[in-house]
Amino acid sequence: MSSTRTALVTGATAGIGHSFAHHLARRGHDLILVARDQGRLAAVAAELTAAHGVQVEVLPADLADRTQLAQVEARLADVTRPVELLVNNAGFGLKERFLDNSADTETDMLDVLVTAVLRLTHAALGPMAERGHGGVINVSSVAAFLPRGTYSAAKAWVNSFSEWAANEYRPQGVTVMSLCPGFTKTEFHERMDVSRSSAPDFLWLDVDFLVSKALSDYDKGRVFSIPGAQYKAIAALTRLVPSRALQGLQSLGRK
Repeated sequence: MSSTRTALVTGATAGIGHSFAHHLARRGHDLILVARDQGRLAAVAAELTAAHGVQVEVLPADLADRTQLAQVEARLADVTRPVELLVNNAGFGLKERFLDNSADTETDMLDVLVTAVLRLTHAALGPMAERGHGGVINVSSVAAFLPRGTYSAAKAWVNSFSEWAANEYRPQGVTVMSLCPGFTKTEFHERMDVSRSSAPDFLWLDVDFLVSKALSDYDKGRVFSIPGAQYKAIAALTRLVPSRALQGLQSLGRK
């Protein structure tokens, strides 16, 4: 693999992660793809190699499993095979209300959305800061700006963590950005049994537009990327509207 142009993408077999993999391959990055389904990983790897001529490594892992997560951490920390860009994209969503889910299910979601982001970023930042370049894109959500249960709370943590890390490690040549999608046309909502009619058509973003805008914002060194004028307006509005009123906006921003 290339010594300076390797990107690791979690949740890479579908949706935003799959789009990131294609966009980064077009940019000349070799890839490390992380997801739970080894068969889908192999298929996507073959697809990317055929389309873009890049080298693709697959790393099957369930990020809610600490042992499997450690394997991804070890790959990121391997200074003999440096990773230039980490995209923490793996998603986890719950349709039911908090008390309708078990505490274990809620914890599994936090393990993917918070613990994995923390541990993988920690593993990646050390080598990046030492060599003086590299970057992390943490896929958050517009839901982070809304008081909508544990999903929103997890994404708010991602935003806060990313903003801190961006400022802390920029002097050492590392770029950290939080990407905040709104409703995006992927299979994420289908897996949650949430129909496309759950939000007006104008709120749904095209996934390739989303990723293209995110990478443009990353190139500019921005700390936050909020693709779509409608979502920039919503994010701005949340600073002005009381939290109680915002609770009426349901599941906004789940990617």
